[in-house]
Amino acid sequence: MSEDALSAAATVGLSEGEAQARLKREGHNELPRAGRRTSFRILLEVMREPMLALLAGGGAVYLLLGDLQEALILLAFAMASIVITVVQETRTERVLEALRDLTSPRALVIRDGQRKRIAGRDVVRGDLVVLSEGDRIPADAVLLQASDLQADESLLTGESVPVRKVARAEALAAARPGGDDLPFVFSGALVVRGAGLAEVTATGVRSEIGKIGQSLSTLETEPPRLRAQTQKLVRMFALAGGGVSVLAVVLYGLFRGGWLDAVLAGIALGMSMLPEEFPVVLTVFMAMGAWRISRARVLTRRASAIEALGSATVLCTDKTGTLTVNRMSIVALRLKDGSVHAVGDDGALTPAFAELLRTGILASAPVPFDPMEKAFHEQGTRSGVMTEDGGTLVRAYGLRPELLAVTHVWRDGDRFLIASKGAPEAIAGLCGADAEALAAIKTAVNEMAAEGLRVLGMARARLEGETLPDDPRAFAFEYLGLVGLADPLRESVPAAVAECRSAGIRIVMITGDYPATARAIAKQAGIESRQLMTGEELNKCTDDDLARRVRDVTVFARIMPEQKLRIVNALKACGEIVAMTGDGVNDAPSLKAAHIGIAMGGRGTDVAREASSIVLLDDDFGSIVKAIRLGRRIDDNLRKAMQFIFAVHVPIAGLALLPLVFGLPIIFGPIHIAFLEMVIDPVCTLVFEAEIEEDDIMRRPPRAPDEPMFSGRLIGWSVLQGVFAFVLVAAIYVIAGHRGMPEDAIRALAFFSLVTAIVALIFVNRSFSTSFVAALARPNTALKYVLSGVVGILALTLAWPAAAHLFRFGPLHADDLALALGAGAMVLIVLESFKPSSAAGTRSQSRR
Repeated sequence: MSEDALSAAATVGLSEGEAQARLKREGHNELPRAGRRTSFRILLEVMREPMLALLAGGGAVYLLLGDLQEALILLAFAMASIVITVVQETRTERVLEALRDLTSPRALVIRDGQRKRIAGRDVVRGDLVVLSEGDRIPADAVLLQASDLQADESLLTGESVPVRKVARAEALAAARPGGDDLPFVFSGALVVRGAGLAEVTATGVRSEIGKIGQSLSTLETEPPRLRAQTQKLVRMFALAGGGVSVLAVVLYGLFRGGWLDAVLAGIALGMSMLPEEFPVVLTVFMAMGAWRISRARVLTRRASAIEALGSATVLCTDKTGTLTVNRMSIVALRLKDGSVHAVGDDGALTPAFAELLRTGILASAPVPFDPMEKAFHEQGTRSGVMTEDGGTLVRAYGLRPELLAVTHVWRDGDRFLIASKGAPEAIAGLCGADAEALAAIKTAVNEMAAEGLRVLGMARARLEGETLPDDPRAFAFEYLGLVGLADPLRESVPAAVAECRSAGIRIVMITGDYPATARAIAKQAGIESRQLMTGEELNKCTDDDLARRVRDVTVFARIMPEQKLRIVNALKACGEIVAMTGDGVNDAPSLKAAHIGIAMGGRGTDVAREASSIVLLDDDFGSIVKAIRLGRRIDDNLRKAMQFIFAVHVPIAGLALLPLVFGLPIIFGPIHIAFLEMVIDPVCTLVFEAEIEEDDIMRRPPRAPDEPMFSGRLIGWSVLQGVFAFVLVAAIYVIAGHRGMPEDAIRALAFFSLVTAIVALIFVNRSFSTSFVAALARPNTALKYVLSGVVGILALTLAWPAAAHLFRFGPLHADDLALALGAGAMVLIVLESFKPSSAAGTRSQSRR
C-alpha cells in the first residue's frame, strides 16, 4: 500500500484536546535519563570532593595563621584544579547534549483527521503514526496497516538484519523486538522499507527502550578505587604530620626552651608535611587525562574511569555496530553451477556473475533504505554493473509471509524484465526447482552460512504483453544463483584486537548472532573462538558455574540483553577489571555494571551513553585501544608522581627535624617551604603528567586488579630515594656547620644541595626503567620550563641582595656551588644504578 493509500484510510486519530490531556497525564515521550549536569551542579560536586576540600581548608588555615604566601599558592592550585575539572566536565555534558539529538525523532501523526509533524517527545498513547522509509519510530506501536514494511531493530536486539512487519487483526501474547511477520514496532527502530500506519501503545518509560533505561536505576556504578586509596593516604599523612609536629614542639621546648617558639616551629613543620600534592595530582591528572583522551575522539564522562582503563583485564564487545560497521556488504557471488566469485578478488566480473549482481540491483528499491539493498547498489557501482537499461519500474511485489521474496517488474519497450531476490528456498520455489536442484541449493546455502554470511537467492524472468499477474509465482523464473552478504569488520578491528592481546587484555565477543556467524566474525577479528557459549547454555548455568566458565569463553552467541549483564557480573566475580563496549539500548545495563562502560557516540542510544563512563565519538573500535593506551600512560605517570612525592617529602621532613633534634640552626622558614612547593607542585602536576608513554606500555599485562596504587614496593622504593637524598644533604649540612661556615651560608648550601637532589629525583622517577641518558632524549617541554624557572630563581637569590635577604642566604663560592651540584649528581648516579631492579619491582605485581 502506498503512502497515498494510507492517507485515504478512514482514520481520524486523536483529537488535539485529547492528545494534550494524555500528554499532561502520562508525561512526555522521553527516555529516562539522569538530570542534566549544569556547570553549577558540576561545581558543587567538585567542591564536595574531600581532597579539594582539604586544599581549600588548608589554604584558609594558612590565612588565619598569617602565612599569606603559602595560602595563596595552595588556594591557587585548588582553584586551578576546580576550574580544569568544571570546564572539562561541562564541555563533556555539552557534547552529550548534542549527541542526544541523534536519537530524537520527529513524528508524522494523524490528529483530528489531519496529518501533522510533531516532536517525538509530544507523541502520546493512542496517536496514529504514519511510517515510511527512513523514519525513526517514535514510540512502541501496533500496526493497523502495513505495506512491505521492514524495520531495523538492531538498537534493541543487536541484530543488523531488518525484520518484516505485518498488520494483524488478532492479538498476540508477546510484544518483543525481533522476529519476522509481527505487527509490533518499537521506539528507536528505523523503517528501512515500505510504509505503514500504527497506533501508539506505549511511550517514554513504558516503551521497551524506556523499560531498559529504568532498569539502570537499580545498578550502581563502580566506585573509584584510587580516590578511596588517596583519601586513606591523605589521612595517614595528616596523622603522621600531626604527630611529627607535636614531637617537634616537645623536642624544641625541652632542648631549647621557649614554648611559644616551639609551637611556631611545630606549625612550620606541619605546613611542610601537609600532603596537598596528593589531591592536586589526582585531580589534575584525571582532568588532564580526560582532555588528552578527548583528543583521541574519546569522551570521558566520569574521570574515575581513566584510572580503571590502565588496569582493564577484559574487554567485552558487542558485534553489530562495534566490531562491525553495521552496514551490509556483498562478499560472495555463487552461480547455479557452483562457480564462486569472492568480491574483492582481482579481475572484472564475468557476464554470468554481472547478471547475477544486476538482478539483485533490479530487485532492490531504486533509492534504497534497506541495508542489504544499499549493498547491492554500492557493489554495482564498484563493479561497474549498470542498470539504467533496465527500463522503468512499473510494479513491485513485496515480501509476504507465504513468499519471502521481493519481485520488481521493469518495462523495457514492449517487454517486461522481472527480477526477484529473497530467501533461497522461496526463490527455488518460484523457479519450480525439483528435489535434486533444491538439495544442491540448500548445500550451497549451508556452506555460505557457515562463513557467517546472509544468503539471498536470485531469479529473473521475461514477459511480453500488457497484463501483469497478481501473483509473482505466475512468472516463468530462471534460477541464477546466490549472493552472500556480510556486515563487515571495521578496518581498525584486527590491529586493535592484536594490540589488546599483546597487552594482556582478553577480548570477549558477546552477540545475539548465531554461533556460526559469531565464530566467523571472531576469526576475522583475530579473537580466539575455541571456547564458545550460547545463550541457551548460559541459562542452564548457575552463577557459580558461569563464573568458572567465563574464565575461558571468548565468544558468546545467541545472547539476550539480560544475559549480557550476567556475563559482566560473572567476570567481575572472577576478579577481572571489565570494560564493556556497546551502542544499543540492550547494552546499557551491562555498560553501567562494568568497571568501564564504553558507548558509541555516533550511533549509540541516549540510554547507552547515559549508562557509560566513556563515549567513542567516532564509533571506531580502534579508539578503544587508544583510550587504553592513554589510560595506561596516565596510570604510569600517576605512579611516577606519587613516587616522587613520597621521595621528596623524606628529605624535607628530615631536614626540618634534624635541627630540632640536634640543636642546629633552623633551615626552613615559610619562604623556603613556599619555594619548595613551587618546585614540587608543578613537577607533579605538569612534568610527570606530560611524560610520554613507556616503550612496553602495550606489551605488558595490565595491573593486577587487587594491587593498590600505593603498593609496598612503590612506597619502599620512594622512601629509599628520599632517605639517600636526606643523608647526603644532611651530611653536607652538618659538616659545613662543624667547619665553622656562617649560618646563612650553611642554609644556602644545604638548600641548594636539597634543590639539586630534588631535581635528581625528578630524573630518577621520569621512567620506571629507562636510563638517565635515554630519558634526556624523551621530549618534555614542561620539564624544561620548570627547570629553567628553578635555575633562574636560585641564580636570582645569589645575584640579587634583596632576594638573598628574603631567603636569608649567605654568599656561596664556586666550590660551594660545585658541592651542591655534586650532591645532586651523586643522588642521580647512585639511584640510577639501583633503578632497573628496584623500579621494576614497583610494577612486578602488575604481571599476571
